[in-house]
Order: sequence, then structure tokens, then C-alpha cells
Amino acid sequence: MLKSQRVIAVKESLISFIKEKIEEYNYRGAVVGVSGGIDSAVVLSLCVQALGKDRVFGLILPERDSSKDSVKDAVELCESLKVEYKIKPITPILRKIGVYRLFPPKLFFPESVVKRYVLNKWNSLSKDPFLDDLRNSGPDEFLKGLAYYRIKHRIRMCLLYFEAEKRGYAVVGTTNRTEYLTGLYVKWGDEAVDIEPIMHLYKTQVFELARELNIPEKIRKKPPSPDLIPGVTDEMAFGMSYMELDRILMKIDREESLEDEDPEKVERVKKILELAEKHRRGIPISFDRI
Repeated sequence: MLKSQRVIAVKESLISFIKEKIEEYNYRGAVVGVSGGIDSAVVLSLCVQALGKDRVFGLILPERDSSKDSVKDAVELCESLKVEYKIKPITPILRKIGVYRLFPPKLFFPESVVKRYVLNKWNSLSKDPFLDDLRNSGPDEFLKGLAYYRIKHRIRMCLLYFEAEKRGYAVVGTTNRTEYLTGLYVKWGDEAVDIEPIMHLYKTQVFELARELNIPEKIRKKPPSPDLIPGVTDEMAFGMSYMELDRILMKIDREESLEDEDPEKVERVKKILELAEKHRRGIPISFDRI
């Protein structure tokens, strides 16, 4: 955990980092994808403090499966920070591509039914969906689910760059260290950005920074979720709370003893780290000459 003075120092360091990198690479400002979650809220707030509200643009990119509360929270955050923003639903693009044909339409069912359906699928198609996600393995129906949610982040990446490049702005990322280490991001999606201010902060540290930045309580208190698949939260995917996960990750990082941790959770975290490392390595390239 960060101590209060340390939180203030981290905040000031991040504000300086954003300001310096925007100037160094000759960007005019910053575009942030605002999801209504805590990471994008923290990054948007930092960008405003670093650059001023007139040089920050918030892009809200909901789709059929997005929570209405997430969109509302994103709008309220942008308006409270007085930044220009746009809501651009990506549902028409996803429908045109054929994404929604993979699974029944959400429109005709109550949210509780949709969540129950998704959780049943989540539990029936894989013994461990998160590990199979990192492995890119599983039955055909499960692989369709991977394609179904990953394309959403990739479409958002394209639109973020479209808006940024029209303005000469940088796309500022919102991935934190916990997500990076565990592979909780989409390759060529939310990891494809120009600047990553909070990638050195664990998720629990992002929560601490959010309090220092006066991020609205309802954003800080909501269960973290990718908001891509109804009913699935980050902690459900990990099989443990962020508090437990970050504590184990920090001990591994610092090479501290793990004897007082749950052995099953330690083994799970180590397996996640192993698979996530392979996930990060990228594409093998042959250098053989003809």
C-alpha cells in the first residue's frame, strides 16, 4: 500500500510524466477512452491536471453489452472535469461485422436473465475460463466467446486513434500493473496506445490514487469489470480479490516469502503469470534468409 505522502508524490510524478511525454513527442493533447471504470477515471483526471481541460478529449464507446451505469458514470466524470467528450456507440460496427450473430441478442431479455445465461456459459464451456483465455484454448463455443469480446477492444482502439490523430493528440492508455502482469488486456486492443501512465501501479494502488484525485465514490466502489461480457467481473476471472492478488504479486516481485498466503491461490497466480508472460512475447519472427 502507498502511504499518504507517497500517494501525493506519485500523483505529482504522473502529472509531470504526462506533461513531459506529450511535449517530447510533439502531441497537442490527449485522448482517453472513458469507460466509467476507475482506471480510465484516474487517467482522465491526471491528464486534465497535466494538460488542462481544453487539451483533453474523452471518448465513450459503449456497445450492446455495456452497462447503462458505466456510460452514465463516464459522462458524469467528463462533465465534472469539464472536458470535451463524445459518445460513439460501436454497436453498429460490431453488428455489421457479424459479432452479435455469435450469441443471442441482449435487447430482448432482462439484464438478470442475460447475466445468468453468460455465467452458465462461463462455467460450462471451461473449467477455468481465464487460464484458457490466456492459452487461447477451449471448445469452439469458448473460442467464439474470445473473438466476441476481443473485437470490441480492437474496434475501440481504431476509433481512439481516429479521434486522436484528427487532433494531433496522443492516445493515453489505462492499463495498470496488475492487468499487465496477469494478461488482463487485449492484444492490439487496449494495450495499443501512445503513453501508459499507470502501468507501474497495482490495481489496489490505483484505488488509493483515485481517492487522492477525488474520483467519485460510485466509480471507486463499483466491482471492477471489463464491461464486455454481462455479469463477469475481474475478480471472478482471477478467482480471488484484487487485495489478495496484489498482495501475492507484490511479494513475488519483491522475492518475499509466500508462506502465509493460501497455497492454492499462490499456485494460481504463478500459473497466470507464466501464461501471461507467453501472451506478452508477441509474434515469432523468422530471420532465415532465402
